[in-house]
Amino acid sequence: MGRAKRESRNLTQNKVMSMMRSLFWENPFRPHTFKEIFKSLKLNTHPSRMLAMEAIDKLESDGFLVKVSDDAYKLNIESQAMEGKFIRKANGNNKFVPDNGSRPIFVDEKYTLSALSGDRVKAFVLPFGLDDGARIIKITQRAKNTFVGKLRVRPKFAIFDPDDENFPYQKVIVPNGKLKGGATGDKVVVKITRWPKNDNDNFEAEVVDILGKPGDNDVEMNSILVQYGLPYKYPKKVEEAANKITGEITEQDYREREDFRDVTTFTIDPKDAKDFDDALSIREIGKGLWEVGVHIADVSHYVIEGSIIDKEAQKRATSIYLVDRTIPMLPERLCNFVCSLRPDEEKLTYSAIFEIDAEGVVSNYRLSHTIIKSNRRFAYEEVQEILEKNGVQDGTGEPAPPPGKDGYKGEFANELITLDRIAKSLRSSRFKAGSVKFDREELRFEIDETGKPLSCYYKKSKDANKLIEEFMLLANKYVAESIGKVKKGQKPKTLPYRIHEEPDPSKLETLGSFVQKFGYKLKTSGRRSEISKSLNNLMDSCNGKNEQKIIESIALRAMMKAKYSIYNIGHYGLAFDYYTHFTSPIRRYPDTMVHRLLTRYEQGGRSASKQYYEEQCEHSSDMEQIAQNAERDSIKYKMVEFMGDKIGEKFPAHISGITSYGIYCEIDENHCEGLVRFDELFDDYYDFDERNYCLVGRHSNHKYSLGDAVKIKVESADLQRRQLNFSLVKRKNR
Repeated sequence: MGRAKRESRNLTQNKVMSMMRSLFWENPFRPHTFKEIFKSLKLNTHPSRMLAMEAIDKLESDGFLVKVSDDAYKLNIESQAMEGKFIRKANGNNKFVPDNGSRPIFVDEKYTLSALSGDRVKAFVLPFGLDDGARIIKITQRAKNTFVGKLRVRPKFAIFDPDDENFPYQKVIVPNGKLKGGATGDKVVVKITRWPKNDNDNFEAEVVDILGKPGDNDVEMNSILVQYGLPYKYPKKVEEAANKITGEITEQDYREREDFRDVTTFTIDPKDAKDFDDALSIREIGKGLWEVGVHIADVSHYVIEGSIIDKEAQKRATSIYLVDRTIPMLPERLCNFVCSLRPDEEKLTYSAIFEIDAEGVVSNYRLSHTIIKSNRRFAYEEVQEILEKNGVQDGTGEPAPPPGKDGYKGEFANELITLDRIAKSLRSSRFKAGSVKFDREELRFEIDETGKPLSCYYKKSKDANKLIEEFMLLANKYVAESIGKVKKGQKPKTLPYRIHEEPDPSKLETLGSFVQKFGYKLKTSGRRSEISKSLNNLMDSCNGKNEQKIIESIALRAMMKAKYSIYNIGHYGLAFDYYTHFTSPIRRYPDTMVHRLLTRYEQGGRSASKQYYEEQCEHSSDMEQIAQNAERDSIKYKMVEFMGDKIGEKFPAHISGITSYGIYCEIDENHCEGLVRFDELFDDYYDFDERNYCLVGRHSNHKYSLGDAVKIKVESADLQRRQLNFSLVKRKNR
């Protein structure tokens, strides 16, 4: 009996099916004819070929194969595809992030279909061992279609060079008739009008706005906004609609609202603020008992749901704070005038009103639509000066001592000191309950009238800032409880909550191991309150030490990001079971949603749509993250600009970050951060120890660790990439 006949006798349909699956998996994008299948699988007898025909029919009916001609089939890629998001990286380490929550998968550049970062895609993932990643087979939704970059004008067309280094390698062609007057070297905004059909094709675009010349401050700040798909100017129709709102308070408003105009009230904000969305009132109502009102601008009274102003605010979701400017969520007419709680002006507010004692114990609480008239607009610095003038020592947590015979000194000193005393009691109670203590410093710049940075410094939150913070937290907590906390057996009505999940256990373990090097201990398992208490002890122990910023930075990485959701799980960082955002509707859209729902429920309305509000929560969370990224990029730009005239200079620094491609170092005197690339480390070949945040020399065993003191030399300042490049002069002993 021939060999072929013996082999065909041993074949079963299941075995042929398995062989067929492997063949099509290994060649997923190529059709196979019957002849090619028989040859590839060495099916040389009539019975074996009949088995193959039956297997093909079965695989087609199962949706594994699709017929492309009378005698050819190919893998049904669509049925095998996964949906998700594409993340493009300049170093070629592209990722496909599946919607099902599984791990991100590498995508080789030749299989990206020119997808851009953030695009929604369908990807085909081969079984393990057959390929090294995913292949994008369809782009289902583009993340954005406008980009910022520079023009190179040629005789018949122009080439657009995107600022985004993650852009695909294909050219972006702008026809001469679509330049809008743009010239070579101009920074412009373009809209993609035709996407590439294959890897050899190009993008086609039209200029929609000319920003100006590179290096100009306004041009560069607007470029950052465009890069993240954020607005850099307000639509004229929306501004026109806002300008028609007079802000007039009607007789009906007076009748329907609780009157606080005669109660001592003031705002406390940054000295350059124009949008005052919260105010505090205080009056004594009994021995050792005060009524404190947290009054919030009643934005929803003026911004009607579904209006042109509301739709724009909903789309923006948040105000954006770049180094030198604010891009407001609401038109200037509303945020700086009509809604802003300006001094000596009657304003409509939505208020959380507390009866509270000096220990921060709330005996009564109510929500009320109100009218106020602020007596004074304070800057944080003014309040801090008054507190310290009366014996408050910042950062100790101790309130002012009793007044002397002449009483406390300063305008509204009694009220401010009373509020400070209550706030410190609230803060102390919050930490005892397990709230995590993070007092992060913010990098700020002193800039001239052209936007040029003159100096940079860290701004620390002082007692005056914490005073306001505690009362905002109190209001947000009680508002959330008023809706979310219901009797057993009842269902709470829909409300957007601000939620915060528990820390990543593996990252906590890493943090625990890391701080041991500095002689600290951290409890990484057990009850939530025990872990929080241990974290707070760690923060207290490292306060003021050289390693403080590094430890705080790694501790923050262990924390999950707070977000919005109608599904309440509590707020881990604050140790609150119920928490929402109620106190900043001028700059956050979720607060406006909360105001509307509270008013609706107060009037007896039914619970709102869960699906609609969850979608809005997801959008607001996404926009918050995008705004933060833009804010960080504006800081990076100013940092690079500030260091631009210091090329070749040397500075003491410390290692602030370690990655697989180099070391980030922060200059001690001005806090500017730059990168020392691997190829600048000439003394050895270094491996990246991700768990221990260090580089280890293969031959010398020399280590570069987070927090190590070093001396750096400024090699270059790349404004285009917003990147400072350093080299190491020497490493100091810790």
